[in-house]
Amino acid sequence: MFVKLSGTSPGTAALWRCLLALPVLLPLALREPRADRDPGRTRCRLAAGVFLGIDLVFWGQCVADVGASIATVLVNVQVVILPGLAWLVSRERPAARFLATAPLMLLAVALASGAIGRAEPGSNPVRGALMGVAAGAAYAGFLFLLRKGATPGQLVAPVRTATISAAVTSLLFGLVWGGVDLAPGWPAFGWLAALALTGQVGGWVLVGTALPRLRAGVGAALLLLQPVLAVLLGLLLLDERPTGWQLAGCAAVVTLVWFTTRTANRRGGGRAERSSARWPMGKATTGPSTEVSQVSPP
Repeated sequence: MFVKLSGTSPGTAALWRCLLALPVLLPLALREPRADRDPGRTRCRLAAGVFLGIDLVFWGQCVADVGASIATVLVNVQVVILPGLAWLVSRERPAARFLATAPLMLLAVALASGAIGRAEPGSNPVRGALMGVAAGAAYAGFLFLLRKGATPGQLVAPVRTATISAAVTSLLFGLVWGGVDLAPGWPAFGWLAALALTGQVGGWVLVGTALPRLRAGVGAALLLLQPVLAVLLGLLLLDERPTGWQLAGCAAVVTLVWFTTRTANRRGGGRAERSSARWPMGKATTGPSTEVSQVSPP
């Protein structure tokens, strides 16, 4: 909602989201154990930030095209993309349920965006669907690389490093995609500051702190409240009016995310809960290896 209320371009929102978060992330990271100075981990975190910057710009465009509530639902396509990415790169074969879910998820995304059926008036459903899928793919790349760069005992430091890289990427990518406003003025700057403190800092740090303390199924279920609340808040606070077909698509996306998460948690069991700490942060990450649930950014 803060992205939409700021009224700024996708590149502007992505850049300031990262820049305004760094004054909080930097001192928090200094309180954590020092990294093992493995250059490979650092490169993975920096590369993860590149994908995060691309994700934020694409997602901002999706918000502009189909609204904040629908965009928050669409980005959950990453639940299917991340296991596929790990399969291609690391040869971690996903469960058969993931392969069966993928085409259904894409169909639900098209329905939720309005690319199939009736769309919300004034929206751009086809481009919105493409932007949502692109954002989900970029975020899957971000999570995959951040996992490679994770260090035990660190929660904020990986987010800090990736955020620095994401800020640079947002600036460069945003200049090409819609431009970047370095002086957005008020009240836009206030909305962007709220976005940085809640989404880039508060949301991710709280999620990363909470998940290792919860059973995997409980954490995943709680995080599924986010896309549902996004639709409700969009109706109440932004006067967004998704059509019946779009609401049906949103319900299908959330159901499919729950289904894949439930399957992963059952397969992973207690091992999923222990290994969730290996993921330093995320829109939501639970479970071992690629069998995780990820829910859109706070």
